Amino acid sequence: MSNQTIRNYDSITSFLGSWGPFQRRIFLALAISIFPNGFIGIYIVFVADTPPHECYIPENYSISEMWRNEIIPLETVDGIEKRSSCSRLNLEIVRNYSQNDIMPNLDVNVSEIPLESCRDGWTYSKKIYQSTIVTEWDLVCQNAYKTPLTTSIHYIGVLIGSLLSGQMSDRYGRRPALFLMMALQTVSITAQIFSPSWEVFTLIFFFAGAGGFSNYTIAFVLGTETLSPKARVVFCSLGVFMSSAVGYMVMPSVAYFLREWRLLLIPMAAIGLIYIPLWWLLPESPRWLLYQGRVKEAEATLRKAAKMNNIKVPQDIFTPAEIEDALAMKDKKYNISVILKNCNVLSVTLLCSFLWVAITISYYALILNTSNLHGDPYLNCFLSALTEVPAYIIAMLLLQYCSRRFCQSSTLFLGGIMILCVHLIPIALPGVAVFLEMLGKFGITSSFCVVYAISSELFPTVIRNTAMGCCSVAARIGTIISPFIIYLGRYYKALPYILMGGLAICGAISSLILPETYGKPLPETIPQMQQICGIRGKQEKEAETGEITTDNQSKESKL
Repeated sequence: MSNQTIRNYDSITSFLGSWGPFQRRIFLALAISIFPNGFIGIYIVFVADTPPHECYIPENYSISEMWRNEIIPLETVDGIEKRSSCSRLNLEIVRNYSQNDIMPNLDVNVSEIPLESCRDGWTYSKKIYQSTIVTEWDLVCQNAYKTPLTTSIHYIGVLIGSLLSGQMSDRYGRRPALFLMMALQTVSITAQIFSPSWEVFTLIFFFAGAGGFSNYTIAFVLGTETLSPKARVVFCSLGVFMSSAVGYMVMPSVAYFLREWRLLLIPMAAIGLIYIPLWWLLPESPRWLLYQGRVKEAEATLRKAAKMNNIKVPQDIFTPAEIEDALAMKDKKYNISVILKNCNVLSVTLLCSFLWVAITISYYALILNTSNLHGDPYLNCFLSALTEVPAYIIAMLLLQYCSRRFCQSSTLFLGGIMILCVHLIPIALPGVAVFLEMLGKFGITSSFCVVYAISSELFPTVIRNTAMGCCSVAARIGTIISPFIIYLGRYYKALPYILMGGLAICGAISSLILPETYGKPLPETIPQMQQICGIRGKQEKEAETGEITTDNQSKESKL
């Protein structure tokens, strides 16, 4: 009868140990695969930044120097008076005054001269950037909406990529889906260098988004399923997020020396070469292979891992009952409809999706806002990246020693309160506002790490990548919105911070409803999944009980 016991996957593979050469290789290879995501993830902050600009005054207009100094009117923005970026005095009237030797503000009141738009284009400051897509295609004034739209279209690509890659990964395997998304990301960024127009740049940016974030999620799932429970917590914080943070910190350093946007995209594309050797280092997830009924392939991978760890392999890795269970699972095809039909799975998915939306809106809006903060944009971006290092370390410690509900709610609450406080700081103290924003980024970053870990622990293996893909799709709605959240600051400066902080606090409260997964094994099947608030529908419970009973009777008769 002992052979008929069906162990969970972590118990089956416990003979491999927690931290041998095999686990270290998987950890390092996946960390390397995620490094480029941090490196290229927010290059749009510099590539699409808007430098100071004003209307261009053609040299062939015979206008005196005195009138040239007056032709750009002054306007007040956020209590600061500066030269207008989108209007000028009517050029024909000014030229007539200049040719007739009429003196500005003496013979005529300059404020009474009608204004006109920048019909001859703009001149851009080159103090920070030599060129951006904004300066190349004049994405300012009436076309200023195209800048956040570019980022939003990129995140629509991320949304589509997350949805398709989740289905692809669950059906065809983690490994092929991972490398396909890596290839798509690298090819797209390379093509982007040669963009002849904003429309082409944005279209290619859509495909870069489809590949970029999908490989991040697939790598996370692959590591979660392959590594031991102890190594899994470290991987979720240091392996995934710390690797991304290091790439994020390196990016502003590279951008500092490459001030032309096309030159900056060259190392962004070249970093994709790092993916090539990973093909020979990363195996398919043995957990996924097992529950696809590919038992021999799963055994071969585990025996190879044991050999690498110099560990003696049990004669039979899987019992007959476990093999029968895996073969039975093979005949069950799971897709997104399973989430919609099961009340508990749907409730958990919706709640996790809301958390992902709340977190990603704040996280990406804060990243995209770094170029608008007081001070040097490269330094601000580096500081924003630097806050992620302690944030991930704190998240790792919380995940190791605290309940998941506490981890999620505390980090979101900290981030929300700090972000809400930013708009209360007087304009005369910009350093304090930057400091509070970095503290808010610290809390939101920690919560981002935690929500990935919680989501992967809540969903069973058979639909884990599909469910994570659904959460990621919901998160991309947040990222699509985030550029326009920052854009709202042009109308009311405090509004972005009120929205981000309010969402984070709502997320902190709603996370208390989630099932607790701390110290519990990963679920393999839907019946093993934790119940939200301990509630399960009567019909659903009876159906699951009947299904389990039928399966057990079938296995016993076959054995």
